[in-house]
Amino acid sequence: MRSSVFGNLDGQQVPGGFGLENRKMLRVQLPDEVLAKQGSMVAFQGRMDFDYQGAGGLGKMFKKVATGEGMSLMRVRGDGLLYLADNADDIQLFYLENEGLTVNGRNLLAFQPQLTWDIQRVQGAGMAAGGLFNTTVTGTGWVAVTTHGTPVLLDVARMPTAADVQSAVCWSTGLKVGVNRTMKAGALIGRGSGEAVQLAFTGQGFVLVQASEGAPIVTSS
Repeated sequence: MRSSVFGNLDGQQVPGGFGLENRKMLRVQLPDEVLAKQGSMVAFQGRMDFDYQGAGGLGKMFKKVATGEGMSLMRVRGDGLLYLADNADDIQLFYLENEGLTVNGRNLLAFQPQLTWDIQRVQGAGMAAGGLFNTTVTGTGWVAVTTHGTPVLLDVARMPTAADVQSAVCWSTGLKVGVNRTMKAGALIGRGSGEAVQLAFTGQGFVLVQASEGAPIVTSS
């Protein structure tokens, strides 16, 4: 895997298509198609067509409705330069090489259509954790994710790692992911720390964590 966060994104070693116009704006070179978050287009040069992109089958559609995970996608076709952004958040690029990346659906800005994606549940995450479903993207191609501010890259192999469920942006699909609960009895009488549940990671891989807890997670029913 190559990424701007790893410092190994050499333009001579990866295909073109995705590039950073600046740290808050993604530049996509078409005629290749791209799947992007609806409403993320800020400008384009050339000829572009924008179409609604469904969930990709009844199974994914039901998962989106039931979990609230995933995003509303658009498929962009055309010829020219497409510029994408989301609320002036920073953008991190990943080039997958027959591998996978698990992403918080709210942070997934764009990816190439040859990649496959699905919504998966974090094991051990019950209702108390707000649902905890994330989107896994696999294959070979470009993925762009957003972060609120400059993120920190954590090497899980060094030691067991925990992250706020809303701050964890993306992580290696090979990691074992569970839930760490730190709620104490004092929380029942209004004396909690506000940090009751975290994602817990073990194994070989990385976690990218943003400098924000973001919007509250909507509990699925």
